[in-house]
Amino acid sequence: MSSVTVYLALGTNLGDRLGNIQGALEALESQVTLTAISPIYETAAMYVEDQPDFLNLVVAGQTALSPEALLTLVKTLEVELGRTPSKRFGPRLIDIDILFYGDQQLKLTEPDLEIPHPRLHERAFVLFPLADIASSLLYPVTGQTIGDLRSALGHDSGIWKYAG
Repeated sequence: MSSVTVYLALGTNLGDRLGNIQGALEALESQVTLTAISPIYETAAMYVEDQPDFLNLVVAGQTALSPEALLTLVKTLEVELGRTPSKRFGPRLIDIDILFYGDQQLKLTEPDLEIPHPRLHERAFVLFPLADIASSLLYPVTGQTIGDLRSALGHDSGIWKYAG
């Protein structure tokens, strides 16, 4: 299989957040050649707000893995890096989401995988870092570019670049 461009979102709000991100980036490189890494953003939790702030970033990379194999990889890496099961949208040591897999649109129930990510357009913590590395990328769900989606959020979106 030839290589395909993928975009992945990484987030963490427990423990050594910068260390969690660094560990995830290093682990991903076993199967994904990273070609772009966004700045890190710090964001208030969304959906379940009573939890620590998150650090988020987006990476672009090349992989020969199928979408299903990529999902297996990221879920395995999350566990290997110390993630434990918790409530949906709750605190987590590391979270890795597949945002885009080439230009494919895919919805599978087994495994549970939807590409592009179905809630990407409502998440500032994804749109801001993604726009930094791929603003002209088209989000087929809305027909808008990532840059346009980010602009529509405005500047008061509860997200700021992490100064570490």
